[in-house]
Amino acid sequence: MHAVEIAAPGGPEVLRLVERPVPRPGYGQILIRIAWAGVNRPDALQRAGAYAPPPTASDLPGLEAAGEVVALGPGVSEWQVGDAVCALLPGGGYAEYAVTPAAHALPVPAGMGLKEAACLPETLFTVWSNVFMRGQLRAGERFLVHGGSSGIGTTAIQLARLKGARVFATAGSARKCRACRELGAERAINYREEDFVEVLRAEGGAQMILDMVGGAYIARNIRALADEGRLVQIAFLQGPKVELNFAQIMTRRLTLTGSTLRPQSDLAKARIADELRREVWPLLEAGRLGPVMDSEFPLAEAARAHARMEAGEHIGKIVLRVA
Repeated sequence: MHAVEIAAPGGPEVLRLVERPVPRPGYGQILIRIAWAGVNRPDALQRAGAYAPPPTASDLPGLEAAGEVVALGPGVSEWQVGDAVCALLPGGGYAEYAVTPAAHALPVPAGMGLKEAACLPETLFTVWSNVFMRGQLRAGERFLVHGGSSGIGTTAIQLARLKGARVFATAGSARKCRACRELGAERAINYREEDFVEVLRAEGGAQMILDMVGGAYIARNIRALADEGRLVQIAFLQGPKVELNFAQIMTRRLTLTGSTLRPQSDLAKARIADELRREVWPLLEAGRLGPVMDSEFPLAEAARAHARMEAGEHIGKIVLRVA
């Protein structure tokens, strides 16, 4: 099969098209012939040498894809050869075939194409598990998401609004802020021109913040929280190490938490998939929720896709056309 591998840690140029053996599904796994693969920030971190795959995962980048089930491993009964699925992958999505636990796959939503479905797993698993399972966002609460125009941000805005939250988002341009408002944010804050701390404090503070920036944002997020608010951290684009006064966490009864998806157990990811099938898939099939699409590139041009993502101009999801 054709695949894109990381020749050495570095920039987008280290991604190269190669031939690899087609993987075989093990116990509880399915083999997917990939039509489209999503491009995500962890792929770029892995390419740069900053996010090593788990020991049992493929060394190829790619954490989500959509396509057709073409083989079943022992013990798999919930899927049949020929089923159209989208799936969270442990790695290996930048290829014509990939294996993944059967419990991490979901049916392509009715009425949705494979290209759009390929954008769902990594983003929805991340948003649902952090905003709703871990962060316990409730209707009526003030919710702030940073990076509102990213794949994570555009999804979080839509889901939070559908669940009845008041949504605030940050983004870095007027064009991106407009996209956030069109998706349902009641206020989009251009962080180059406004202080999100002042905006949220004027509203009474955020009951929950979803952040992937880290660095100096951590202390600012704490100031922006309402008493008893929750900060959920999912990445550190500006670094994970800061000096912080924890007294305010005690006196204001704040909760600081977070997670990364890839290192979690297969069982934990299967539980997230179950909740998504029950709580989110009906919204997708009713057309009330969907991925925001930015651009597509052929598999052989994965380097261009990474360059597009790292330039920071995209709104929504970038995908690779595999088949």
